[in-house]
Amino acid sequence: MNLSEYNTDRIFTADVVSSERITDEATAEVRHIVLRIVDPAFQFIEGQSIAVLVPGPHPFGNDCHIRLYSIASPRDGEAGNFAQFSLCVRRCSYIDDVSGERYPGIASNFLCDRQPGDQIEVSGPYGRQFHPPRDTTKNVLMIGVGTGIAPFRAFMKFLYREQTKWQGKVRLFYGGKSGMDMLYMNDKNSDIANYYDKETFQAFEALSPRPHFDEPAQIERTIKENAGEVWSLIEDPNTYVYLSGLSKLEAKLDKILAELAGSEEAWKTHKLSLLNDGRWGHALLRIEKFRKPWTVAGSGYPPLLVARAGFVVSLVAK
Repeated sequence: MNLSEYNTDRIFTADVVSSERITDEATAEVRHIVLRIVDPAFQFIEGQSIAVLVPGPHPFGNDCHIRLYSIASPRDGEAGNFAQFSLCVRRCSYIDDVSGERYPGIASNFLCDRQPGDQIEVSGPYGRQFHPPRDTTKNVLMIGVGTGIAPFRAFMKFLYREQTKWQGKVRLFYGGKSGMDMLYMNDKNSDIANYYDKETFQAFEALSPRPHFDEPAQIERTIKENAGEVWSLIEDPNTYVYLSGLSKLEAKLDKILAELAGSEEAWKTHKLSLLNDGRWGHALLRIEKFRKPWTVAGSGYPPLLVARAGFVVSLVAK
């Protein structure tokens, strides 16, 4: 689903409850931001996203900028408060391909700069196709990198807090450049690490071999090292597979799974079966070039600038 297909007619005002940095000062800034919406019409489930509307003016003469963020809280809200939910936000910057200049990410810097008591406007939630199974006997395989951990934090809280007696296998493959980039699994915030003692849960960490050189986490290597575990789960008709992060993650995973399946064609056939059964879901950010401003269909807002001048960021949820 492209961002232009999202309806932003309904706008909610959200209060910033708290903003906590969950990475060390020596690494990239990532914040756990808790928002509150008191309107009972705003309800969400695990795996959904919201659109954050950043007031302008912005490049191309746009009055508003929009960016989608996955909700990191389960359906009963942050810390059991139905009116509250959280986002996991990395402060980003982008380098212009033509000028070589570095620009701050509009939405991420806007959110990371908010203080408790501030108000922002959001729309949504979106994406009911990406949610955990309710059957406690099902297996759940989650694969993500970076802030793609956000929906999996919500999944974990749902599986082990609401369901309490999850019987199926729960496996998380997650990548970060260093130990402090293992979001919700480090000394700053250990929300997911708190589930390590669950009998049905196991996490597989993928770190960058050279984090100081800004090399990405090699999650594909971790998956290959645990190929037997991954493939046995994927072949199991009781397994649901979820991907979250940048869109290139799926291409990397397709290549690995084609090898495990014996051929690219065999993997395509098996993946199609997973999709048709509703057992393959992903929430991936895709970045595309564009040359002119455009509007979001159904929005009462003027033309919206997405991501920053020169790029469109859309959430693909299937």
